[in-house]
Amino acid sequence: MTRLSPLLFALLPTLAQAQDIDHGRYLVTVMGCTDCHTPGHFLGQPDMARFLGGSDVGFEIPGLGTFHGPNLTPDPTGLGGWSEAEIATAIRTGVRPDGRQLAPAMPWMNYAALTDRDASDIAAFLKTLSPVANDVPGPFAPGEATGNFVLRVVPPAP
Repeated sequence: MTRLSPLLFALLPTLAQAQDIDHGRYLVTVMGCTDCHTPGHFLGQPDMARFLGGSDVGFEIPGLGTFHGPNLTPDPTGLGGWSEAEIATAIRTGVRPDGRQLAPAMPWMNYAALTDRDASDIAAFLKTLSPVANDVPGPFAPGEATGNFVLRVVPPAP
């Protein structure tokens, strides 16, 4: 019978956590989270020093207002006050810890099918990011000036 050394046994949880974080990083990459949550992305020059630190471009949705992709880093201006479970729930249900709905541009309906592990691994990865202090503006009511570059989402004509 093979016995695990005490050191290897002690490292197993750490190795599993690293695997979970790597899986979360992979999912964030393939899900395109940087598109809406990294400054400069929509202007063709993503600022990777502020990776997932919140968009500098807003989405105007007629009748609803203008929304900016929020800061997903563990800074207090981002997800710093959210637990991993709260992040995982928001990704899959579109509901913030305070009960408010996420902005309509967030495709949580597509992410609702993520497994518990997938959502948890994404949350674990986000908690490992370098904090970026960026209090993203908005949301803005319809017609309210934003002071930022805005992409307008226009539904197709009936």
